[in-house]
Amino acid sequence: MDKSKFKGLAQEEVKKSRNENGDNKIKKGESESFLDKLIDNLKDPIIKILIVALIIEVGFFFWGKVEWYEPLGIGIAVVIAILVSTYSEYSNEKSFKKLQEQASKIECKVFRDGKLEKISIEDVVKGDKILVQSGDKIPVDGIILEGHLDVDQSVLNGESEAAEKNKVKDDYEFDSNDNDFLDEYRVFRGTVVVEGEAVIESKTVGGNTFFGQLAKELESEDRDSPLTVKLNKLADKISKFGYAGAILIALSFMFKKVILDNYFQGVSLGEYFSNIATVTNDLVSAVILGIIIIVVVVPEGLPMMIAFVLSINMKKLLKDNILVRKLVGIETSGSLNILFSDKTGTITKGELEVINFIDGNLNEYKSFTDVDVDLKELLEISIKENTEAVYEEDEKEKLEVLGGDFTEQALLKYMGEAKKNYNIEIVDKKPFNSEDKFSAAQIKGDYNTTLVKGAPEILLQKVSKYYDEKAHKKEFTEEKRKNIEKKLNQMADNAIRVIAIATSENDVNSDVLENLTFLGLFGIRDDVRKESIKSIKQAQDAGIQVVMITGDKKETALAIAKESNIIKNDDDIVITSDELKDMSDKELKEKLESIKVIARALPTDKSRLIEISQSKNKVVGMTGDGVNDAPALKKADIGFAMGSGTEVAKEAGDIVILDDNFNSIAKTILYGRTIFKSIRKFIIYQLTVNVSAMIVAFVGPFIGIEFPLTMTQMLWVNLVMDTFAALAFGGEPPLDKYMEEEPKIRDESIINKYMWTSIITDALIISGFSIFYLTNDFIKSLFRTGPSGSENIYYLTGFFVFFIFINLFNMFNARTKEINLFKNITKNDKFLKIVTLIFVVQIVMTYIGGQILRTAGLNINEWLILIAMSVTIIPIDIVRKLIFKNIN
Repeated sequence: MDKSKFKGLAQEEVKKSRNENGDNKIKKGESESFLDKLIDNLKDPIIKILIVALIIEVGFFFWGKVEWYEPLGIGIAVVIAILVSTYSEYSNEKSFKKLQEQASKIECKVFRDGKLEKISIEDVVKGDKILVQSGDKIPVDGIILEGHLDVDQSVLNGESEAAEKNKVKDDYEFDSNDNDFLDEYRVFRGTVVVEGEAVIESKTVGGNTFFGQLAKELESEDRDSPLTVKLNKLADKISKFGYAGAILIALSFMFKKVILDNYFQGVSLGEYFSNIATVTNDLVSAVILGIIIIVVVVPEGLPMMIAFVLSINMKKLLKDNILVRKLVGIETSGSLNILFSDKTGTITKGELEVINFIDGNLNEYKSFTDVDVDLKELLEISIKENTEAVYEEDEKEKLEVLGGDFTEQALLKYMGEAKKNYNIEIVDKKPFNSEDKFSAAQIKGDYNTTLVKGAPEILLQKVSKYYDEKAHKKEFTEEKRKNIEKKLNQMADNAIRVIAIATSENDVNSDVLENLTFLGLFGIRDDVRKESIKSIKQAQDAGIQVVMITGDKKETALAIAKESNIIKNDDDIVITSDELKDMSDKELKEKLESIKVIARALPTDKSRLIEISQSKNKVVGMTGDGVNDAPALKKADIGFAMGSGTEVAKEAGDIVILDDNFNSIAKTILYGRTIFKSIRKFIIYQLTVNVSAMIVAFVGPFIGIEFPLTMTQMLWVNLVMDTFAALAFGGEPPLDKYMEEEPKIRDESIINKYMWTSIITDALIISGFSIFYLTNDFIKSLFRTGPSGSENIYYLTGFFVFFIFINLFNMFNARTKEINLFKNITKNDKFLKIVTLIFVVQIVMTYIGGQILRTAGLNINEWLILIAMSVTIIPIDIVRKLIFKNIN
């Protein structure tokens, strides 16, 4: 296909088209506004109950049964709770969507101002001439001006079979309202090029395309990940526990009011129940207390914490060239225990370089300029005309290469400053595919032949002649074959990839491989990334089996695998695709643990390996970059698409590795494990607060204190301990030691034995200390006596502060299993800032809370007493850690 005839639009024409026809952006459905989310949160059942309670309290205030600050306190708490949760949801969703938008950024190859350039899909306008190749996503609705395509239209019409698209006829008329998928000249936005190459003309852009009209219907929310499902189940169990506790506490409160305060004091039950106002007031207080307990116990901070921790880590990962497209990806990556990884660009640098060319007489040429002049032109034509890459020759006669894979780009760069000075027209082409392992281009003009390029073991079987250094054809003897095969093996042992080129007298669509004339071999080297060696070891130390999948021959693959430390001992297995095919599923299952390299791999091998691995209850990761990799990327538990890969591969993947680096995959696994750790830390802390608060609320009426913590204080505890704790634990750093642990099994419980020891021990200690505080006369004597009518105000303020402080100090315990609580704490700057903020705000609130929070300003001695009592939770928990250090 002659691409030089397409000049494209000039910049003025682009501006005019954009003004007249619009841009190529697809307007997505509007997300919920802050007000929408606020209204939704008002519909929350617990908020509704609190609002009803607030209305009742207001009624009692006007009746003169309660003080003004009680309904005001509940009202403020409700408003704060709604605003905090709404803002958190809104800001997290906004941040997440901004990151997700980057996942849909696609670049197109467009002819502009006489040359081919890459631009964003959103910058395409009507009238643009666009080059599309295998793996590209069609960016517009348009027609084919030149070339041929097989297109997957299933995203629009559900048909899995690829549709053929051909060059438009001269009398063809485009109708934007006629969306006929069977039209062989027309292509549609969102469809994917399975095979072929073509130049299309943009006819309809943006929201006017068929895809744009269906955009709202095509939008769908990500399904919940396994971790989210587990957390929702946990939250449901905790909620039921909270409801049961609320009922029990409400009943205990009424028992105290009815029996302890009246019947045991000689007041008859009849006399008590005759005072309707008192009974009603007590019932309402009991109900409100139950509601507050539910609010405290139900972990509404849990989903917010998940959203927050994902948002934080998505941003961190993006800085490390890792784009999370689906939430399930980052969560699942932490549990990965087998990873099938591509070699080129992932384990190796992906910077392929031709290190030599070897002709038919085994003469070696380090650079193109060294090749004999008689052979040079045929060699140049073989590379430039039989390629999927697009190149421009600038005024300095240097090639600017666009498109094509790494191999084709390397071959073109080997040409250096070679200037095209021949007359050639391409008659027909056969693109490379992984099954045939060769490509072909039929040409006419200065040369009338078919150019063939591919795997040496495929081409050498069909060679009958060869070109010598003067480009003369000679008979290809058996001795010649053996010498070339010997050279191939030497190169493979040195991890050099080899590409063979030849010519054929047959047409592309006939037996093109028969009677080939051998032109030569290209030696291509792709060095192993130094950081990949370290990252592969890190993954292996983390209990992850790394399997390298490559299209290279067995010897080359083995050399790379040894250099990158994938192969470590004699028990490690290296097999080819053909050997894999000969294995039964049972045999493959038995040998799976030892397989480390698949050479000459086919896309179908990947899907089979995933199925076998998953049948063994493994969490499977897969990397890929091509159209044929998409099924495997979708089928794997986590699909890593390469940033340099095709758009269809990126669509199928959960995570896009923008720098194609194995080190980035290892980082993703580490971050996935970190997130799971952070969530577990939050759960330890939150459940400790919940259980201790319920015990104190339950025991309070029986020790003579109706409300050890008032309703507004309970709501304050919930706000501080739930919402802010989520932010504090959400920023926990990824530590290399997490990669020294074995992967979590698929169905492992979120709360393990160690967590239970922490939750139960610390909750009992906190509630025990609280009850001791409330019942000990010596503790009471350490606080001043308040004015008449509120003699216990400093003492009760002290308990409010004590309950907050002891739980704050316990945040340090929950944060780490280490005895040294400050280890790595500076790596989570938010943690110290939030803990400090809570301490400061709590101190300030005791002075300004007044009747609303039932507080009064404490003196320095009282503050020191409370801090001394609160900090005791730390040495006690250290003892627990020493006792249970070997429990997981």
